[in-house]
Amino acid sequence: MEIKRKRRWLKKVSMYGLGFLVVIFGGGFLYQWVGVHNDLPKYKPPGQLYNVFGRKMHVYSGGNGKVTIIFNAGWGTVNPYVDYYPLYNEINEQARYAVIDRFGYGYSDLTNRKRDIDNIVEESHSLLLKAKIKPPYILVGHSLGSLETIRFAQKYPSEVKGIVLLDGGSPEYYANQTPLTAVSYIQRFIVQSGVARALYHIHGFAESVASERNSLKKLPNKLKDLDRISTLLKANNKNITEEMQRSQLNARKVLNGKKPLDIPLTVITAGNFGKQDKVWLKSQAALTKWSVSGKQIIVEDSEHYVHQYRPDLVAKEILSMVNQ
Repeated sequence: MEIKRKRRWLKKVSMYGLGFLVVIFGGGFLYQWVGVHNDLPKYKPPGQLYNVFGRKMHVYSGGNGKVTIIFNAGWGTVNPYVDYYPLYNEINEQARYAVIDRFGYGYSDLTNRKRDIDNIVEESHSLLLKAKIKPPYILVGHSLGSLETIRFAQKYPSEVKGIVLLDGGSPEYYANQTPLTAVSYIQRFIVQSGVARALYHIHGFAESVASERNSLKKLPNKLKDLDRISTLLKANNKNITEEMQRSQLNARKVLNGKKPLDIPLTVITAGNFGKQDKVWLKSQAALTKWSVSGKQIIVEDSEHYVHQYRPDLVAKEILSMVNQ
């Protein structure tokens, strides 16, 4: 009889516990849904939208010059317009620039097209054509964005004048890395369940989440708030998650393309304040071999988002390539 009573008690506790979790998470998902409903009217594209393969893609452009700097954001960097602000703000008086939102990022729609590297590059190229942003281009890619940056130069070599990679991984590096897809799913759940939205109310949370981005110190308050809204609206959606899922396959496709490229390549590596991983540093040094004219610069006082720490130095290297 005692064993039966304990079993009934455990069953009740389990049922009450399950009910409690359903209520908590149900409330969280509702909280997120209401928040999204309130955020969407404030989420207006600062640039232009164009129809690309049946969906809208966004590009933000400005500046002046005969050469256009094309900015490709790193994986999971939800709003490239916000992310690259410190950099395009440095060069806008001396060069023309365009910040591309891949499908799933920034103000671009979601797409059902596979996140194959050639699809991504084709979409970006089509967007530039429709926006009448003409070559020659200097391509700037951050992190995993190095793959589509190199692939773009492989597919459209006559249009590319040079490449600058911002702590961008080499195709060899990504071809040997297991995609961190589980991390993307976990982050998506944290956002969709309302947990992230609640945490943003805690003082200092936004800065701690963005510690790798210099805690957003280079951004005006308006863009800091936009970064929060972007994260809560679009972080780790299906397109972003699939990019990570296909990263290894995409890297192998780039490896099968032309190498070395017949254009200058500057690799700007984050020194991570003297704590950078040795394997990463070795792969960064080897990345210069992807060009007939490659060089590397290590920025010791920077973490992964180099352009958020030293936009002055990065801008100097980009403009140097523009003026070559």
